[in-house]
Amino acid sequence: MGPETQRDSVPSIASPVRAAALLSAALLLLTACGGGADDSAAKSAGGEGYPVTLRNCGRTVSVAAAPHHAVSVDQGSTEILLSLGLADRLAATATWTDPVMKGLGKANAKVPRLSENRPSSEKVLDQEPDFVSASFESTLAKGGVAPREQFEELGVPTYVSPADCTGKDNSGGGDGARTEALTMDSVYGEVRDLAAVFGVQQRGDELVARLRERVKKATDGIDASDATLLYWFSDSKAPYLAGCCGAPGVITRELGAKNVFDDTHEEWPQISWETVADRNPDVLVIGDLTRKAQTAESAAKKIEFLESNPATKNMDAVKHKRYVLLSGQAMNPSIRTVEGLEQVAAGLRTFGLAG
Repeated sequence: MGPETQRDSVPSIASPVRAAALLSAALLLLTACGGGADDSAAKSAGGEGYPVTLRNCGRTVSVAAAPHHAVSVDQGSTEILLSLGLADRLAATATWTDPVMKGLGKANAKVPRLSENRPSSEKVLDQEPDFVSASFESTLAKGGVAPREQFEELGVPTYVSPADCTGKDNSGGGDGARTEALTMDSVYGEVRDLAAVFGVQQRGDELVARLRERVKKATDGIDASDATLLYWFSDSKAPYLAGCCGAPGVITRELGAKNVFDDTHEEWPQISWETVADRNPDVLVIGDLTRKAQTAESAAKKIEFLESNPATKNMDAVKHKRYVLLSGQAMNPSIRTVEGLEQVAAGLRTFGLAG
């Protein structure tokens, strides 16, 4: 993910009354799931095709019936659900770095927003959710909204994007490190998983098909093997720059280009500007964020810094203003990574760096 988002300062422990109410709901949910009883009764209670059981980030997630009051606590997950036409099934959303994806504004406006940053578990549980989804393991962990166990003990199924756990080690500090290069298959898998949970599998297949077609169109005939790129997510004092193998890695590999920091497997390492200047990339891919969690969040602030800072103002990309501006979500593993691929491809063509 991009650098850690801020979190609301509301206490994170659910009230006893709320917890008791949800625990009662949990017992009903477990009864519906069968608890060793006849599966046909569970399917009848949950509807055709239920229960749905998935393996997700090392856990087994079982959903007894299609959610109708879900909470999505990361923007990437929210935009998948909105793209699947599920605004009417969302009780609330939270944690936003950018304006909502183009084409989803009307649907998003129908869904209450708990907070721009990570909400407390109390705020989430106040919605009485029947499903909670997130884009990052750290969101549903200690120090985030709440550990997945807390929701599961109350009978609320949880789901985390596989793009943040497959081939990735989140046990250390920062934003984790990739043990394997991310591919779009993880994102497509998330789309299909969520479509299955909500009982809209056909919509999921159609969304994946559209995303695949956009990737094919963006990369058709392009050869950027001579171009070097740097991805800057946020912070001017100790910048968070993309390592080899997250969402920026997907973009770079699809275009045949080179990330100047592909020698680190950290998701978003903090690297000095002197080292950046020494690598001297051809193009700077800049996160244009609307949140206010770090310094230099917007692209305008980033460019102002680059063009005034002694360590960076003489870089080739800065002198020639070879900037590509991306939303934060396009730089995270999400359906908007495709948007990022399209924009970087267009930029390379404009700069004459793509064959």
